[in-house]
Amino acid sequence: MKCLRSGYCCIQYDVIILINPDKGANDENVIHKKSGEKCPHLIGKGPGDYSCVIHDHPEYLFTPCYQFGQVEQKVTDVCRLGEHVLNDPLLVKRLS
Repeated sequence: MKCLRSGYCCIQYDVIILINPDKGANDENVIHKKSGEKCPHLIGKGPGDYSCVIHDHPEYLFTPCYQFGQVEQKVTDVCRLGEHVLNDPLLVKRLS
């Protein structure tokens, strides 16, 4: 699935995230990111520009964020949620 960088998942989802990917995926190196809070690893100017600074780190593969998926099967399929968010001015405003 192709991420459209809306930031929705990194702000609105209630998820456990790695604090420091260099320290590995273990119980002492995670925090609970609550729904509505921006993930500390999210950077960018706003919806459509957001990205994750640890997305390419090998430990990212062991996180709930990596495990997230939708119905899209091909890597070229755009994220339906991101597409929906970016096409809704109210959702874009909430994530800016």
